[in-house]
Amino acid sequence: MDEMEEELKCPVCGSFFREPIILPCSHNICLACARNILVQTPDAESPQSSRASGSGVSDYDYLDLDKMSLYSEADSGYGSYGGFVSAPTTPCQKSPNGVRVFPPSVPHPPQAQHHLLPHTGVLPPVPRNSCLTCPQCHRSLTLDDRGLRGFPKNRVLEGVVDRYQQSKAAALKCQLCEKSPREATVMCEQCDVFYCDPCRLRCHPPRGPLAKHRLVPPAQGRISRRASPRKTSTCTEHELENLSMYCVQCKTPVCYQCLEDGKHSTHEVKALGAMWKLHKGQLSQALNVLSDRAAEAKEFLVQLRNMVQHIQENGVEFEACLVAQCDALIEALNRRKAQLLSRVTKEHEHKLSVVRDQISHCTVKLRQTTGLMEYCLEVIKENDPSGFLQISDALIRRVHMTENQWGKGSLTPRMSSDFDLTLDSGPLLQTIHQLDFVQMKVPAAPILQLEECCTQTNSATLSWKQPPLSTIAVDGYILELDDGNGGQFREVYVGTEMICTVDGLHFNSAYKSRVKAFNSSGVGQYSKMLVMQTSEIAWFTFDPASAHPDIILSNDNLTVTCNSYDDRVVMGNTGFSRGVHYWEMTIDRYDNHPDPAFGIARADVMKDVMLGKDDKAWAMYVDNNRSWFMHNNSHTNRTDGGISKGATVGVLLDFTRGILLFLINDEQQGPVAFNTLEGMYYPAISLNRNVQVTLHSGLPIPDFYTPGESEAAVSVC
Repeated sequence: MDEMEEELKCPVCGSFFREPIILPCSHNICLACARNILVQTPDAESPQSSRASGSGVSDYDYLDLDKMSLYSEADSGYGSYGGFVSAPTTPCQKSPNGVRVFPPSVPHPPQAQHHLLPHTGVLPPVPRNSCLTCPQCHRSLTLDDRGLRGFPKNRVLEGVVDRYQQSKAAALKCQLCEKSPREATVMCEQCDVFYCDPCRLRCHPPRGPLAKHRLVPPAQGRISRRASPRKTSTCTEHELENLSMYCVQCKTPVCYQCLEDGKHSTHEVKALGAMWKLHKGQLSQALNVLSDRAAEAKEFLVQLRNMVQHIQENGVEFEACLVAQCDALIEALNRRKAQLLSRVTKEHEHKLSVVRDQISHCTVKLRQTTGLMEYCLEVIKENDPSGFLQISDALIRRVHMTENQWGKGSLTPRMSSDFDLTLDSGPLLQTIHQLDFVQMKVPAAPILQLEECCTQTNSATLSWKQPPLSTIAVDGYILELDDGNGGQFREVYVGTEMICTVDGLHFNSAYKSRVKAFNSSGVGQYSKMLVMQTSEIAWFTFDPASAHPDIILSNDNLTVTCNSYDDRVVMGNTGFSRGVHYWEMTIDRYDNHPDPAFGIARADVMKDVMLGKDDKAWAMYVDNNRSWFMHNNSHTNRTDGGISKGATVGVLLDFTRGILLFLINDEQQGPVAFNTLEGMYYPAISLNRNVQVTLHSGLPIPDFYTPGESEAAVSVC
C-alpha cells in the first residue's frame, strides 16, 4: 500500500486528492487546485469562439486529432474541449511534488478570487475566458461555459483515497469493554459492533441466530461501515440525467439525452454495465502482464543487489591481489638491489686492495732508492781517488739497476679510481610505466542462438554469440560436432566468425554440436550442447559445378544430356558414406544404341571418359541388349537385358553391407556388382549426346531387398 501513496496525491498541492476531477489527458487534479492554476485569457478569445471553432468534435477528440501541443516557453497550444485557441505563456512554478504548475499571470478580478462565498460554503463561479494547463503533461485547454463542472469527477479515485486513509488510521477499539477498551479483533456486519476476543465470546457467541452473522476484520468492517451507498452518476451536461450508456468513439459514459439531442447521437454506444465488465476484464489482463513484469523486476533487483555484494567482495579480493603483486615486485627489486650493491662493494674492495698493494710496493722501492741516492752522494764527497774508483763501478751498476726497476716512462696506477659499472634501468622503468591490467581470463562459454541454428538436407548451420555481460577478449572460436552416431567430437571449424555451415553430414542422423572460445590466456568452457537432426531422405540433384563442360543440365538440374559424341561424367551434389540409399534414372531419349554408365564415384573421378574407366568409379554400363560392371577399366558380369527410351535404371548403395547393385525396370540386373565399399561416394553417370536421362532421388528401397542389421540406425531413402 505504501507504494500506491504517490498515485493518490495531487501533483499540485502534494496532498491526497480532494474532489479529484479528470482532465481530458486522463490526469487527475483536485478541484480546488484546478481553480488555483486557472489562467484568464484575453477577451478576444472567448469560450464561445473556442467552442465554435471545433463544433461537432468530441470533448476528448482533440487527443486523437492533434494530441495537443506540448507546453513550451515560446508558444503553447491551448484548446477547449471542442477546439483550439492561442493563449499567452505564463511563468511556471513547482508544486510540492516537483511538478510545474502555472499560476495566473495577472490578478483575477475580485469575483474570481478563490474564497468561499459568504454563508454558502461553495466555491465561486469560474471567471469567463479561463484556461487550464495540466501540471503533469502541460497540455492546456480553454474552459467553456460550464467551467470546471465540465470535467467529470473521479469518484473511483476519491473512494480509493478514502479507503487508503482509513486503513492508515489508528486501530479500532472494542465497543463493549467498560474500562480501558481493548483493540477490536472483529466486527459484526449485522450488529454493526466492533468486538475484542473476550467480548465476542461473551456477548456474541457463535450459536443460535448469531451463528448466521458475518464477522469481518476491523479494517474491512470500518470501510464497509463508513462507505456511503454508491451514488448514481449523473451527466455533466445534463445534470438531471443518469449515466447509463457508454460512447465507444468518445470513450466516455453518456446519458439518454446525450444520445437523443447531443453530440453523441451518431456515435456507437454500448450498455454501461457491459462496458464496465469489459474494461474491468481488460484491466485485469493488463495487470496480469504487468504483475509478471513486476515479479521479473523484483528478481532482477535481487540479482542487482547480489551483484553489489559480489562487486564489493571481488573488489576487496582484487585490491588484495594487486597489493600482493606490487609487493612481490618491490621485494624482487629489493633483492636485485642487494645483489647489485654486493657487486659494487666487491669492486670497491678490489680497487682499494690493488692501489694499496701498489702504494706499499712503491714505498719500499722509494725507500731503497732514496737510501742508495744518499749513500752515493756521500761517496761522491770523498777525496780519496783510489778508494772511490774501487767502488764507483759497482755503485754505477746499482744506480742503473735501480733506475730500470722503476721502468721506462711515467709511473701509472694499476687501477682506475672510476667504477666501470653502469646500471641500465631504462627498460625496467619503461616496463614499470607500461605496467597495466591485461586480460588474463579465458573467455566465457558462448551462447548458441537457437533461432538461427537450422539444418537443410545434410547440412547444418550454427550461430552463436558471447554472453551479453562478458568483456573478456576473444581471439576465435572452435566448433565441434560428433559423428552423428554418438561418437567422439571433432573440430569442424576454427576462426573468428560466429556462424558456420557444415556440409556433407550423414542423412537421418542426430549430430551433437558445441562451441568454445579461446584467447591468449587459453580455451574457455563449452557452450550448451545442441542436437541437430539431418534430413531423413537424401534428396539431391546433379551438380553443375563439378560436371564436365560438355554436360547440359535442365529441369532444376534433374535432367542431363551432353553435346559431345564422347562420354562425359556428371555427379550428384550430395555424397554418401553411411546408410542405405536408392535412386533411379529414367531414360528420356536413347538414340543409336549408346552405352551410358550408371554408378558411384569419388570426388576426383575423371570426367572425360566413361564412368568406371579409372579406379575412382564403380559403374554399370548398358546398351540395348546387355550390361557389364566396370571398375578401373575391368569389365565383369555380362548380363542380358538392355535399355530403351522410357526404361528405368536403379542404383542401390548399402553401406551396412558395403555393396552396390543395379536394377533395370525394377528388376535386379545381375548379381551384387561391388562389395567392400567404404568412404565417401557420389552418385554419378556418364553419357553422350545420344542419351538424355532424368534423376529421381529420395526413393524407398525396393521391396525385394532386405537391408543389413544396422539399417535401423542409418539413413534409408
